[in-house]
Amino acid sequence: MGKCSLLPLQLLLLSLLLCSSSFHHVADAAAGAADGSEQWGYVEVRPKAHLFWWCYRSPRRVDNGSTPWPTVLWLQGGPGASGVAIGNFQEIGPLDTDLKPRSSTWLQKADLLFVDNPVGTGFSFVEDEIESLFVKTDVEAAEDLTTLLKKLYNGNESWQKSPLFLVAESYGGKFAVTAGLTILEAINAGELKLKLGGVALGDSWISPEDFVFSWGPLLHDVSRLDAKDAKKSNSMAERIQQQIAKGQLGDATNLWSNLEIFISSKSNDVDFYNFLLDEASDPLSLTSVESSGKFMMKTYATYLSSKASSTSGDISSLMDGPIRDKLKIIPKNVRWGGQSDHVFSSLANDFMNPRISEVDELLSLGVNVTIYNGQVDLICATKGTEAWVQKLKWEGLNSFNNMDRTPLYCDSEVTKGFLKSYKNLHFYWILGAGHFVPVDQPCLSLKMIADITHSPAV
Repeated sequence: MGKCSLLPLQLLLLSLLLCSSSFHHVADAAAGAADGSEQWGYVEVRPKAHLFWWCYRSPRRVDNGSTPWPTVLWLQGGPGASGVAIGNFQEIGPLDTDLKPRSSTWLQKADLLFVDNPVGTGFSFVEDEIESLFVKTDVEAAEDLTTLLKKLYNGNESWQKSPLFLVAESYGGKFAVTAGLTILEAINAGELKLKLGGVALGDSWISPEDFVFSWGPLLHDVSRLDAKDAKKSNSMAERIQQQIAKGQLGDATNLWSNLEIFISSKSNDVDFYNFLLDEASDPLSLTSVESSGKFMMKTYATYLSSKASSTSGDISSLMDGPIRDKLKIIPKNVRWGGQSDHVFSSLANDFMNPRISEVDELLSLGVNVTIYNGQVDLICATKGTEAWVQKLKWEGLNSFNNMDRTPLYCDSEVTKGFLKSYKNLHFYWILGAGHFVPVDQPCLSLKMIADITHSPAV
């Protein structure tokens, strides 16, 4: 275990390059960290299966007595995409991919914990690439994540005082709702000492069926598909729906991949992260890259290795270069992202499995659930998100539906979004944003996370 001082944001670059660490490559527990510090390490969650984590303690953290300073645990998608890289350096962390301070970092409102989840993602790894060690279900991933949290929080009173908010993006939403329930179970059993503050689902792959049904009508409405091809898209979505209903989830994953390929060909490569753009014109998207014959969440887990330029080249060069040198604990035989294909392949039979019932259970248990969606996202389109929300059995749904939305602003009188809330369900519509909401609307995202976490005013 080790740490290095986290200096003010304008000095973070120097800190990144010069700070050193002295702990062994597999760390099993977290020591207390001072305000404005950072820590990282490994937890062996099962024999030969290691999760990597990185935590920043905010230099702005305050304690006003009644409202504790929150911690955000960021869960990336894919499955197989690295939160330590994408969420950290491309979205909400203190430095961007050019290793320059990010003015909109969420570190202003909360401590940030990034985990390369599940094992095999980013710097996380399984020894000898043993196939049986990769998780096969979201629930198995949740169990590993809960094991990591037990190692980090139990015995660490400083961390226990900070409520933990699971904030997810894309496939990370499925991890978040399953992990939320597993964490609560461990807390109630006295096995985990932390307070779960809430779960936030950003453009999350909660109901694959509802998303694939949204694609044809949405793209027809914005003229990226004609009526003939939109009908074909709907026909393929119906077959996916039938396969999911029959439990043929692997077949549904394969047909989902074929549907994305069909839409790309007929729309002249619409960007699945922003339907107003072509893939080639979106700085956060890849041209079509296939992995094991499948698009990985429209190359979500592989886009990270191409378009994100940095002073060291692409993000894989950043992670396997300056970042590896800074961390000093990454085993020599572990290449960042080297096992991500195994992660996706191992989860292929759970990929299309919906998690609406888990959202329902969280709501019934009184957990604060926030849903936020970018207006121009396609892969997890707002139309699909609204559809699965209406399938909730939560007793407050009718009252939620009857609530009026509140317009949202940020530093101007221009409408940036809308919010609807009833009891412990909250829904943000984020205008002008695609799949990566913190990137497209950084100001509103920062205000949103402050509201979600009840971050004390600074």
